[in-house]
Amino acid sequence: MPELPELTALAAYLDERLAGATVVSLQFPARFALKSKEFDPESLTGRTVRRVHRRGKFLLFQTSAATDSAKYADDGGALSIVVSFAKDGWLRLSGKLPGTKDAPEPEPGSKAGPGYIAARFGFTNHGTDFEVELTDTGQWKGLAVHLVHDPQEVSGVAELGPEALDPAFTLEEFTHLFASRQRIKDIIRDQKRIAGIGNGYSDEILHAAKLSPLTPGASLDPDSVGRLYTAMRQVLGDATTALSGLAPDKLKAAKKASMAVHGRTGGICPVCGSTVQELAYVGTSFQYCPGCQSGGEVLKRPPARGGAEKEPAGD
Repeated sequence: MPELPELTALAAYLDERLAGATVVSLQFPARFALKSKEFDPESLTGRTVRRVHRRGKFLLFQTSAATDSAKYADDGGALSIVVSFAKDGWLRLSGKLPGTKDAPEPEPGSKAGPGYIAARFGFTNHGTDFEVELTDTGQWKGLAVHLVHDPQEVSGVAELGPEALDPAFTLEEFTHLFASRQRIKDIIRDQKRIAGIGNGYSDEILHAAKLSPLTPGASLDPDSVGRLYTAMRQVLGDATTALSGLAPDKLKAAKKASMAVHGRTGGICPVCGSTVQELAYVGTSFQYCPGCQSGGEVLKRPPARGGAEKEPAGD
């Protein structure tokens, strides 16, 4: 699932090209991808894109009528396209700017190919036409699009916790999240607690902090909580910087290449040389280094407490 660093880079890349653009068309080859029924997609035609930005793991296109001022849009006159990519969704952008070359087309059948197209948006900006395709390569199609006046009307957005890299999200506030016996991997990827972290970067953060994913939150001492907070800011900050400026079709590969443990089962930990291990857990799997994170112990799947465990919100 797309997470904070690559979605921040994606939003900035799109905003640079689409801010000020006119919406030409919105098409939904699969109508069930459109979750809001209040607005006809054609009602956005002719509106101006004010900005493209990110909130948690959602991508937002904020628009207003061409005659409206930017201030009017900010004061509630906007109509926003809110995209949730779910586990396997992504975006393709086509369009050519002066002095740039088009990205090569993916080979048919490759993982970088277009896949299932959930939605297609057309824009024009200063004589350049752009097409955005939202794709979903997963078996279960979870990509969702909402058309709303206020992104807070989308329950997943309204329930988001503080942004992981928000300067106002202090160590003191972070510490309060670890009062329960819930495992720390589940805590940091719960969107209602912290917005933007998913399965991949939670693995990387815990590896950097040298903490076992299965550690109960309430068992962490202040030093461990501080180390985890520092690792969260460092890992996400470095990843966001590294991905900045990359085109949408480059972001996933760059993210994968940067990972120390996530997705590297059987590989060698770059820190201590131990073999990276994988554990199936709560409907997914995660990777960790026994040498760095669990005192050399290969972790076993823990028994569920009080019945079946629930997936953290929004992962």
